[in-house]
Amino acid sequence: MRKNDPIKNLMSEDLQSVQKGQPLSEVFKILQSNNIHHVAVLDGKKLVGVVSYTDLMQISLGVQGYDSDQLWPTIDAQHELIDVMTASPTTLNHAGVVRDAAEALSTGAYHSLPVTDDAGELVGMITSTDLIRYLIDQY
Repeated sequence: MRKNDPIKNLMSEDLQSVQKGQPLSEVFKILQSNNIHHVAVLDGKKLVGVVSYTDLMQISLGVQGYDSDQLWPTIDAQHELIDVMTASPTTLNHAGVVRDAAEALSTGAYHSLPVTDDAGELVGMITSTDLIRYLIDQY
């Protein structure tokens, strides 16, 4: 395995992101329509968080007694994205290597890592799935 390969060889660069003030219903639609599990939360161009499908499902499970047409408007009224997201997430620098991603993801604390440039702007995302696919390609 080439542990010193640049992380750009496995990161996703065609990203979906949301702004920190967006309603959770819109975030859910972005995740669902793009078949993704994590999305970066930005304040302008600055990365401020990451929110996952699991984060949103934990909230929706707590709202009971609503039909599906009322579920997301109710959630939007009760919760804000900044309260659900992981703020100040661990990031990788775009100049990093595969080993950096593997070490960070192996902690099990999260399944995605935003990749930023030297100015701190989002340039990619690496997930556990990306790392597994990379490993498969090696063997």
